[in-house]
Amino acid sequence: MILIQLFTSLLSECRHSFNLLRSPSRLRRLTAKYLGLANYRQSRIYLTKSKQAPSSYGGVPWTKLIFLSLLVLLISFSGWTSPASASINDDRYEGNIFILYGGNGSLVPPRMDLPTSLKRNKPAILVFYIDDSSDCKQFSILVTRIQEFYGRAASIIPVTVDSFVERDKYTPEDPAYYYSGVVPETVILNQEGKVVYDGKGQVPYEEIDDVLREVFDLLPRSESQVLKRRSFNEFNSGMTDK
Repeated sequence: MILIQLFTSLLSECRHSFNLLRSPSRLRRLTAKYLGLANYRQSRIYLTKSKQAPSSYGGVPWTKLIFLSLLVLLISFSGWTSPASASINDDRYEGNIFILYGGNGSLVPPRMDLPTSLKRNKPAILVFYIDDSSDCKQFSILVTRIQEFYGRAASIIPVTVDSFVERDKYTPEDPAYYYSGVVPETVILNQEGKVVYDGKGQVPYEEIDDVLREVFDLLPRSESQVLKRRSFNEFNSGMTDK
């Protein structure tokens, strides 16, 4: 019953309990207010330095101490909330977008750089981005999806434009050579190193998928949702069945 009353008191101090969980500073103010202290620091001093019985720490009733304990738990819980859910729609810097929002820590740094990919005649997908862009944050989810289907066959190379070294002229082996000044921007190079796609902004996955299906000689989506290549044996088997 006491716990129910304490939770009721806590919720009555805030219009929306979820907003309270995301605001540790407000929780500290409520703690100080409820305990009649000048600030949250004093409440911690009472808990850490007092040697009195649990019913009274520094003159603070045990019911208030329970209340303080609940607030501390809520403050801790607020640290567990995902920054991605709170700031994917703003332009603040939170860290690497592919880790925080794409849920993918294997994209940066890329497994293979552009010069190596071109030398091995391996298709490359360049994704130009910056970490403090809401559009790039949201697009990182799509990049993770691209890797899921094409990560083994193609080199997926995220490139932050902040890393560009200014030069008078870039070569085709420099990612900056393909950058058009927009983020996010997706450039696809085929096996010969030719640009076959240059998508600016948050382009849909289907648009990129259509291009990659052509690069890898896969069936179009209208014929097969699954990535499937028409091999010589498939043509022969089809003719034999007839």
